[in-house]
Amino acid sequence: MKTLVLLLVAVSFAPQAHAASEEAANTAWLVLASVLVFFMQAGFALLESGMSRAKNAVNVMMKNYMDCCVGGIVFWLFGFGLMFGANVTGWFGMSHFALNDGEPWDYTFLLFQMMFAATAATIASGAMAERTRYGAYLIGAVLISGVIYPIFGSWVWGGLYGGQGWLAKLGFIDFAGSTVVHSIGAWCALAGILVLGPRLGRFAPDGKARLIPGHNLGLVALGGFILWVGWFGFNAGSNLEVSSSLGLIALNTHLAAVAGALGALLAQRSTA
Repeated sequence: MKTLVLLLVAVSFAPQAHAASEEAANTAWLVLASVLVFFMQAGFALLESGMSRAKNAVNVMMKNYMDCCVGGIVFWLFGFGLMFGANVTGWFGMSHFALNDGEPWDYTFLLFQMMFAATAATIASGAMAERTRYGAYLIGAVLISGVIYPIFGSWVWGGLYGGQGWLAKLGFIDFAGSTVVHSIGAWCALAGILVLGPRLGRFAPDGKARLIPGHNLGLVALGGFILWVGWFGFNAGSNLEVSSSLGLIALNTHLAAVAGALGALLAQRSTA
């Protein structure tokens, strides 16, 4: 009789235990993915500094360090709330600023999205390398991480705590940030270079383009491999849970990388 009672008790608690273990696995996976995405900052720093001239390498690296720092603070203070807070208007969130009273999963998701915000700012950094004042760039990083990325992200991904962004209502889908992260970074980069213009010495007086080679292509290659590794966390982490689809997401990520590299090689060979 005692055995039967214990068995019934164990069966009654089994669903709760399974749910708890599933949440723990999802949390562990998303934290790991966040670390991989954060490691991409090292890849960006090596790639961008290696492609710049030696005299500007330290400046480029430090900008990558500091956009993580200032961007992380402002995204926690108000960026996350603008992006995922209660979105009654469809334009931006209005709650959960400086999050400190959420559920365990909320903090994990905040960490993951904080890495995305840093990536958007770093993309703009590379485009404006060697011709941006340090302080001015940090102001730009604050605006990208704390305002521009969160508000656009709210249009697509917002509504975690109620409501829905206006683009999401139209059926717009962005699984891992091809528009929300990378296009935002590229659009900010385009705006920056339109204001700044080309690097000094980039064009001859007659308008002909001059090649400005990077000072260390070894750093460029290493940075590229680090970014490659980080992208597995970026894309597979966007699944937000441990599931059987992770392998397919990682495979597609790898195939996209190798196809892009081969395509670039063939394009360069055909124009050489």
